[in-house]
Amino acid sequence: MNIKNLLSCMTLSLFVSCTAGDNFDVDKALNYCDTQVHRTLNELRAAGKGEIDYTMMPRNIEDSLHTWHSRKINREEWCGGFWPGILWYDYEYTHNTEIKKEAERFTASLKSISEMSAFDHDLGFLIFCSYGNAYRLTRNEEYKKIILNAADTLATLFQPQVGTFLSWPRNVGMLGGYNTIMDNMMNLEILFWAAKNDGNPYLFDFAVEHADKTMKHAFRPDYTSYHVVVYDTLTGKFLRGGTHQGYSDDSMWARGQAWAIYGYTMVYRETKDFKYLEFVQQVADTYLRRLPNDYIPYWDFNDPAIPNAPRDASAACVVASALLELSTYVTEEKKTHYKNAAVKMLKELSSANYQSRNGKPSFLLHSTGHLPAGSEINASIIYADYYYIEALLRLKRIEEKTFPKYR
Repeated sequence: MNIKNLLSCMTLSLFVSCTAGDNFDVDKALNYCDTQVHRTLNELRAAGKGEIDYTMMPRNIEDSLHTWHSRKINREEWCGGFWPGILWYDYEYTHNTEIKKEAERFTASLKSISEMSAFDHDLGFLIFCSYGNAYRLTRNEEYKKIILNAADTLATLFQPQVGTFLSWPRNVGMLGGYNTIMDNMMNLEILFWAAKNDGNPYLFDFAVEHADKTMKHAFRPDYTSYHVVVYDTLTGKFLRGGTHQGYSDDSMWARGQAWAIYGYTMVYRETKDFKYLEFVQQVADTYLRRLPNDYIPYWDFNDPAIPNAPRDASAACVVASALLELSTYVTEEKKTHYKNAAVKMLKELSSANYQSRNGKPSFLLHSTGHLPAGSEINASIIYADYYYIEALLRLKRIEEKTFPKYR
């Protein structure tokens, strides 16, 4: 390394190595994903005695098990769009037409979800991870119609008196009021996209208002986030911030902070409003400062059981993908800072510590879904795999200096 490069690296934060990108083979990791995709398809085919049931989506593999637990497509199964999305990403990398056919079949099974009334905010995950990627890669107008219809359905959950989308209509009583969770930031993307692609222009305004209200009430002064914010159902007055899946109301739940980093990076992309760019850097830097040395977070940063608490690979995948995009919007110094942090995460996720390899057909191990409920602890979870392959593809585009539209 020459003196100029050495000095450049020394200006970065101490917790990001200036050689973070060295010796990471992104194509090797993507080829591994392709291998695991074929293993999963073979497993699903065997489960159906030679015929795949395209209404059953892989969801998780518990720590002690070795095959996917699949769930039937319905509007209550929020993870149904991730497996079709993985197939579209794999097709994008491999150009394998057989994978494309499987992606089309699994995606088609979700059409009925777009025709139902809104059950909760997860309609964005269900439709945009599947149909969003499908349209991006094929420009099939039928896919576009389904996305636009789903965006209009999701909009029915927006309440003007609050200024956010109601996340869980079924939990208003349990939580003591109108609730908006951090995960909802991820589901704004379908609204922005629809508003810019012949959908109703007010969807853009709804998404911006939600982002602003969440920015105001869902973060503490140190830029850590609440998982749940509760508002008065009638007046929209802020009542309290808390958690549902984290350790405590005052803790930083890893995946919630990850949703925030990804969500506000996307909001900046769609609005080009610098207040979001400035804000998301504070949220991201707070997360990065508190990471363990291997850059894979514990499921909650405040769990007193650390270092014996479970990790959450899914949060690492979401943040790695977000940081790679964020690195394309910031100053040169911060660009290197965020990219190197993301590569460090992907290197660890791609190691024997986290890849499933021969043991399971999933991509990754050691994610935590809902620890307080005793659900999906130290498991392989489908959304971890989705954001892992997405992050790898984003890194590949950056390395190759090709930057297609995100959607």
